[in-house]
Amino acid sequence: MPSAVQPPRTLYDKVFQDHTVHVQEDGTVLLYIDRHLVHEVTSPQAFEGLRNASRKVRRPDCTLATVDHNIPTSSRKNLTTTEKFIDEADSRTQCMTLEENVKAFDLTYFGLGDKRQGIVHIIGPEQGFTLPGTTVVCGDSHTSTHGAFGALAFGIGTSEVEHVLATQTIITQRSKNMKVQVDGELDPGVSSKDIILHVIGIIGTAGGTGAVIEFCGSAIRGLSMEARMSICNMSIEAGARAGMVAPDQITIDYLKGRPLAPKVDSPEWKKACNYWLSLKSDEDAKFDIELYVDSKDIAPTVSWGTSPQDVVPITGVVPGPDDFEDETKKEACKRALKYMGLTAGTPMQDITLDKIFIGSCTNARIEDLRAAARVVEGKKIAKNLKRAMIVPGSGLVKRQAEAEGLDKIFTDAGFEWREAGCSMCLGMNPDILSPGERCASTSNRNFEGRQGAGGRTHLMSPVMAAAAAIVGNLADVRKIAPPSAAASKSSPKVELDAHMEDITSDEDLDRIMDLPADLASHPDKASTAGASAGMPKFETLRGYAAPMDIANIDTDAIIPKQFLKTIKRSGLGSALFHAWRFEPGSDKENPDFVLNKEPYRNAKILVCTGPNFGCGSSREHAPWALLDFGIKCVIAPSFGDIFFNNTFKNGMLPMRISDQAALGRVAAEAKAGKEIEVDLPNQTIRDADGKELAKFEVEKFRKHCLVNGLDDIGLTMAKEEKIVKHEARRTREWPWLDGSGYLARHRKGPVKIEAAKVPKTNRGEVIGEPLEW
Repeated sequence: MPSAVQPPRTLYDKVFQDHTVHVQEDGTVLLYIDRHLVHEVTSPQAFEGLRNASRKVRRPDCTLATVDHNIPTSSRKNLTTTEKFIDEADSRTQCMTLEENVKAFDLTYFGLGDKRQGIVHIIGPEQGFTLPGTTVVCGDSHTSTHGAFGALAFGIGTSEVEHVLATQTIITQRSKNMKVQVDGELDPGVSSKDIILHVIGIIGTAGGTGAVIEFCGSAIRGLSMEARMSICNMSIEAGARAGMVAPDQITIDYLKGRPLAPKVDSPEWKKACNYWLSLKSDEDAKFDIELYVDSKDIAPTVSWGTSPQDVVPITGVVPGPDDFEDETKKEACKRALKYMGLTAGTPMQDITLDKIFIGSCTNARIEDLRAAARVVEGKKIAKNLKRAMIVPGSGLVKRQAEAEGLDKIFTDAGFEWREAGCSMCLGMNPDILSPGERCASTSNRNFEGRQGAGGRTHLMSPVMAAAAAIVGNLADVRKIAPPSAAASKSSPKVELDAHMEDITSDEDLDRIMDLPADLASHPDKASTAGASAGMPKFETLRGYAAPMDIANIDTDAIIPKQFLKTIKRSGLGSALFHAWRFEPGSDKENPDFVLNKEPYRNAKILVCTGPNFGCGSSREHAPWALLDFGIKCVIAPSFGDIFFNNTFKNGMLPMRISDQAALGRVAAEAKAGKEIEVDLPNQTIRDADGKELAKFEVEKFRKHCLVNGLDDIGLTMAKEEKIVKHEARRTREWPWLDGSGYLARHRKGPVKIEAAKVPKTNRGEVIGEPLEW
């Protein structure tokens, strides 16, 4: 019989379907992961879990590790060892722990002494590790960056990091399809950063919740790869699971010659290009949500509040509560104005700054630095500024910029020229704002305390930050520098030392670990070892419920980033809502905060009437902190996707109740200081007397795992036959994904990348520069 006609599919549908290993009856999907990026903050507990269960990394060739989040960006001229270089004890421990883990599990690693080290979402594309049509994950919410290549890329929590390391798969649900189409030519001074800030301003930080956004339209097609990465990077700030752009010739041109892309003259390259160009939404594909934007409506855009949705054109004024009809938004505006120290009606260009930060995984690529340098060339930064920093996204970006003389342009203007790292984006390292300081930043988040406790952040593009540096206030770049063309389609690669030389000797080949010559996949047989670790069963939960009437409670608020420097999952309860529980700069309790009141000090449940609880970062520390405090259930109208997934991984129940009347009844009991009971088997919430307050929905598979205390990895390895079958197909159809597939011309079958060793002395200290690939 003829096969059924394939219905029209979106780009997301195609990539998702190509990676589906198994589908449960309730729609839960076991998805294969092609590329796994690892950094020092969200991985220690994952490797600890592997050790405890005697498991190994299933596909070392598909994993790449680096340090970026909490490393210093000061000069490394005197770098000898990580231990001696990093002063802050917790940061040092995390980085040294990663070094130990990459050695123990034989993974490719770019350490502080490696010129390829950098922000994880910059080095992936830079090395060609990120490829179109792949699935890419990392314990970092801004993994969405890689979607610019037509990859399905998203952030995961630490439990999921462990799951991917052990199984090379992830348990997930199919997302909704959302289209954001931007048409027209961008006006001078308008960049990709303005596009995404404008879009988030329209739909809000929860507008893309539960969806994968495909960015399309003539304005998107006209952008370089680096500009597309900036847009996809911030799709998570719109609440989306991921952002994607269909691959095209611009994508292919960017990937030519990248170290881990197929070699251009190889059969794999031709086959890959044909596959990549097929990855576009079919003409009649259906989207669940659609947004159309005219480029002419987008001006240089800046944020004014404490959420990426709080944006206005630079020509606008600070809004006030009366500008919003919704009561929740009115209250959010009041709170933001108080924190930001702003008055409604103030012209944005009258806001004086203290610091400038140009960097982060959003805007620290060579194209960003070139654009900023054009603005500041021949000028000086304003005298009122305390500090202005340029932080390249990788060691290779830094070298390229120096080869072009960009560093001298910046330093002559008064900027600091730094080493690669996340830097002031999140303030986990020495680069932070002091309380009350105001910063023009090219990063992605302006949450309370994001860049330092009490720090005030205004988000904008690199050229806008450069203009602000010259003026000392928020400024319109169109007044500071002559207009130049919008981001060009060509995206020059970082050429300096960014290519891998051909293998010319047996000695070179000895540095490569081969897979067997047959076409089947050969994962580590030990990867299935270890029984299910298990979790406590969740059946019924009775206790006090702490009420919170706040919208968009982000993970930075749940646990500020200064408490993330841990290699354990426990002991974080004292950091929960730290900025709200304690007076600024002290351990003195704020008596007005709910968890400092009786009976809520002993709360087991949190009831939030505001939407989008847990938005923001992928940090699994947020559910760990709640759990350590004693809270096992969070009730809210909606959740950030990654937080929602992370809670289940830790045996917690995140409960969506969109019915306002039902949520109101539960909240009323909480505010009255009465206990409530959550009955998961019967999906019911009752008051202390047993009266039903609300019913709730929960996915069948997740409910089954919670009620029975089942461990995801153990469940997944029961499907190993299907994983192996998928890997055989993967090798057959997409051979370039098996490590550095283009090296197959030297040997039969796919080839894995040799893990870069961490050289050590007899005392175990890391020395010198890690081996090249």
